[in-house]
Amino acid sequence: MCLAAMSPAMTPAVVAQEVSACLITKTDTNPFFVKMKEGAEAKAAELGITLKSFAGRIDGDHETQVAAIETCIADGASGILLTASDTSAIVQSVQQARDAGLLVIALDTPLNPIDAADATFATDNFLAGELIGKWAAGKLGAEAANAKIALLNLGISQPTVDVLRNQGFLQGFGIDLADPNKWGDETDPRIVGHDVTAGNEEGGREAMENLLVKDPTINVVHTINEPSAAGAYEALKSFGRENDVLIVSVDGGCPGVANVKDGVIGATSQQYPLQMAALGVEAIKAWADNGTKPEPTPGKDFFDTGVSLVTDEPVEGVESIDTTEGEALCWG
Repeated sequence: MCLAAMSPAMTPAVVAQEVSACLITKTDTNPFFVKMKEGAEAKAAELGITLKSFAGRIDGDHETQVAAIETCIADGASGILLTASDTSAIVQSVQQARDAGLLVIALDTPLNPIDAADATFATDNFLAGELIGKWAAGKLGAEAANAKIALLNLGISQPTVDVLRNQGFLQGFGIDLADPNKWGDETDPRIVGHDVTAGNEEGGREAMENLLVKDPTINVVHTINEPSAAGAYEALKSFGRENDVLIVSVDGGCPGVANVKDGVIGATSQQYPLQMAALGVEAIKAWADNGTKPEPTPGKDFFDTGVSLVTDEPVEGVESIDTTEGEALCWG
């Protein structure tokens, strides 16, 4: 039967079935991306959208993400939700998708440049870093002037989320940034060094060990996320330093909030992946239905999905919630 012969009552159902979306995350093992996938699946089911999910083998697996975008284009998807491993290298593939008529939304990790995607739904990652930087400086008080800081980052390609959290932390701590668009060029003597973790526990442990060999007196550790923070703690424990080093992080997953409660992490900035994913799926549905694109938060170049500092040791002048409230909001 040709489409023209179908009754009007049948057409909306056919159209709804044709709306499809792709979710492409950095990995399918990190609890943050697991929860993001759950949020996308739930909203897709609610709206009657077919969702296909793809993920890199590890954080930094750019090639798998490129292949996933190509698959989504070939499948005729209406849109793509993407957390990019390499925020610059992926731009060409994203442009190919947009040229093919797909709506591309960056989740959590802005592309470089940010307008390479149609929209970005993300935590204010600079603010997330700034909050834990201010907390750490306030916690140390006058001793912040003598801090020995280790920065455990994501990857050598310096994806935007990595740079934003790192530079936000340093600014919050009171350290002058050189070029705020990259990490590693600061000259403050309090910085012992930077290393990369691939955003996982083993990477956090190895990076922490490397920096402790460089300077065993490290007393402040910034980590890109809570899995790497857990690894850093294990390394500190092996050096007998677990009780006299401040670890701060970003994520706000339930295991991370539990680590704050147990004193493994001093403070973490909580983000909300379920909301990011649900909003992204809704935006693809709107694009498929009437061609509208989402608008950014006023005054920002992305849609801000919120962030809260979680700690049981509040610092004056730094707004925070405790772990009881953090547990009520956590994920994973």
